[in-house]
Amino acid sequence: MYQGLSKLTLDAKGRISVPARHRDALVAQCDGRVTLTRHPDGCLLVYPRPRWEQKRAELARLPHSRRVLQRILIGSAVDLELDNSGRILIAPELRAAAGLERDAFLSGVGEHFELWEPMRMDEIEKKQLAEGGLDAADDFSV
Repeated sequence: MYQGLSKLTLDAKGRISVPARHRDALVAQCDGRVTLTRHPDGCLLVYPRPRWEQKRAELARLPHSRRVLQRILIGSAVDLELDNSGRILIAPELRAAAGLERDAFLSGVGEHFELWEPMRMDEIEKKQLAEGGLDAADDFSV
């Protein structure tokens, strides 16, 4: 399980360095092989490859009425491997889709990560909270 928030900086080539605690887990879990794709909320998702293969199969079984979700997630997916320095290269079209230029937040959210442009993350969280985003957690106590 991945958890925690890390502030990252994209280098001039569009690479991010995966934090050591996550890098070690990714190497152990999937030999550093990951899949990067878009999310409808405007972030990028980073999946360990075995988990992505399961998720891709689930997405492929969705009815035609969910084609837009298949197009966004499967159609944007890129398979990557951590380089020797623990970095991944984010393709220019994915950086543009997520608004990533320099700073980013990598958020561990269970079985995968979300990669956010910081201001976009703040805006979407505020919007979702204002729309009752915590209502689904009524039965959950912190």
